Amino acid sequence: MSTFGTQTLTCKNLQDYLRSLTKDVLDRLYRHPATCLAVFRELPELSKQFILRLLFVTRPVPQVLLATWKPQHEPGKDLGDIAAEHRQGTQVLLDMAIWQEVNDHHGNLAIRLSNTFRDNLKVAILGGGKPWTMSAALDSDPHQRDVEFLDKYAMDRWESVLQFLVQPGQGQTAISRDAMRTLLHAGLIESSDESDNMQITSSGFQFLLLDTASQVWFFILKYLETVTERGLSLVACLTFLFKLSFSILGKDYSMEGMDNELLTFLQHLREFGLVYLRKRSSGRFYPTRLALNITAGQNKGNIDVPKQGYLVIETNYRIYAYTVSELQIALLSIFSDIEGRFPNMVVTSVSRGSVRRALLKGIGAEQIISFLRQHCHPQMFKNNPVVPRTVADQIKLWELERERLEFNEGVLYKDFMSVHDFSLLSNFASSKGVLIYSDEKQRTMVVTKKGHPAIKLFWKEAQAK
Repeated sequence: MSTFGTQTLTCKNLQDYLRSLTKDVLDRLYRHPATCLAVFRELPELSKQFILRLLFVTRPVPQVLLATWKPQHEPGKDLGDIAAEHRQGTQVLLDMAIWQEVNDHHGNLAIRLSNTFRDNLKVAILGGGKPWTMSAALDSDPHQRDVEFLDKYAMDRWESVLQFLVQPGQGQTAISRDAMRTLLHAGLIESSDESDNMQITSSGFQFLLLDTASQVWFFILKYLETVTERGLSLVACLTFLFKLSFSILGKDYSMEGMDNELLTFLQHLREFGLVYLRKRSSGRFYPTRLALNITAGQNKGNIDVPKQGYLVIETNYRIYAYTVSELQIALLSIFSDIEGRFPNMVVTSVSRGSVRRALLKGIGAEQIISFLRQHCHPQMFKNNPVVPRTVADQIKLWELERERLEFNEGVLYKDFMSVHDFSLLSNFASSKGVLIYSDEKQRTMVVTKKGHPAIKLFWKEAQAK
């Protein structure tokens, strides 16, 4: 199958990301209760049970005993599925360095929970030790910000990033240089330098159609890949993010005790819309909804800022968008054609051509349907399904059209002097398994690019004879 030169945008979840870190980095991360609790709550259910059983066990547990800790057999559940679930639950903990394989005093293979992880998870769950949440011991803020203000601020900041992504050649001052640097590193935009001739990539189009929670998580992951180059500590930044995920929306927190690295990181988060900071000298900041449960963003949609849907979709493939937002209109134009604009509404239509245009940018049918479903007007949710079946099915059929063809790079041979010459070369190419296409009537054939040198050599030798 051809991919038409596009790549599917992939986003790691928290488990996959932590697996990519070194054991030394993980060990330093697990020295903080916030990290241990955030990691624990995102583990598979069986892995959580393993940890809770070993939380107060300091000696190694034989793997023979561990093998008996299987989920209860449910009627109709295949034993193979249960065994696979058990293997996954143990392997996740091993890959994330939460436990290690050791030998017990009899020399048998055993498992031991990481002492660092155990001690700090106990602090997070049972209390005790030093306070691990962010400090909130502040006087009343004379410039108190409510939840409504923080939601608007967060979305304005985040939409400025998306707006730049839609039109990267315009309004570069709308986002910070740090945000532009992250977009470039993530491969969402391309440029020879960081200020001129930028253009959105296939991955960038796919990114635009993700829900806000997944967008923020993907963006932060790519930012974290560059923190070392920025002179920041990956462990310190991750730990602060985990603490932020346990903060309370609408509550201000103290900046007291933060070193220069954390203050720089906080400033970057402010630029991305994850925190509100009136000014550095105020000594306080407000986490926004985008920062809450950020580590769960790829798995749950619970960090989206509440907003009312604006799309009404008809079975004749027309979409009525009740919006004046240039960003929302630009997103719609990725996979639909604009037919008319009114003071408070835009009319677009989904067609084979508009969907193919999106498909060529690497966007899938499911992404388009998911985007429509997420932004439907409340009235549309009275229907079942929300997106008309005729529209959803047709978008999928247009995508399937592309899968009927297979594209291969090859070399064309034509203008043979005789049928004998054509047959000789065609038969040889076929015997070598490099023949892609052959038409005896037109005396035309196509071979793979890899097989071209061998065919060329054979033809020279045949002519010499």
